[in-house]
Amino acid sequence: MSLTNPFGDLQVTDPQAMRALAHPVRLAILSHLQRNGPATATTLSPHVGATPSVTSWHLRHLAGFGLVTDADPDEVPGDRRQRWWKAKARGFSVTMGDDPASQLAARALGEQLAVAAQQQVNAWIADVGPTLPAQWQQVAGISNTSVPLTPEELEELSGRIDELIAPYVHRAEADAPAGARIVRILRHYLPGADDLRPAPGEES
Repeated sequence: MSLTNPFGDLQVTDPQAMRALAHPVRLAILSHLQRNGPATATTLSPHVGATPSVTSWHLRHLAGFGLVTDADPDEVPGDRRQRWWKAKARGFSVTMGDDPASQLAARALGEQLAVAAQQQVNAWIADVGPTLPAQWQQVAGISNTSVPLTPEELEELSGRIDELIAPYVHRAEADAPAGARIVRILRHYLPGADDLRPAPGEES
């Protein structure tokens, strides 16, 4: 794993780490730490649907892959006698290898990420969207666009989008202008099942 992308996220390349994250409780733990900062197993427990002891076990499992670590003393807002954990980075991205083990692990994690994303969308539609001021409602929402792209073009496009978002990601919340809110941006790149036209030499 290395900090190589525009967001400063952990680059997850190890299939075992992917499988570790493909567990809903572990993914919930990491997401909560990334969004809310250091926490103990006890304070995490009600947010991730597991008992403190089970949450602690999952935290140690995540730590084994370098995804979470012990919080520094100056980052701990409460009782320092407890073990406080923090996310190793503010986010993560997945790089799938060419080997079957990596592909299977990446797909399992992708499926769990899709479930989590849908839950976030459903919760926003039901609980948040209707309460927003009109100005926010006008700029919020979900788009769905089909674009003809090659793999190389999709890689370039997704990289450009990341670079466009990155300055806002790195800006500290304290430096955000008045009226700013946390905005969750969900991006799904879903290539179709078939090529639009066969490659040269493959025509039937």
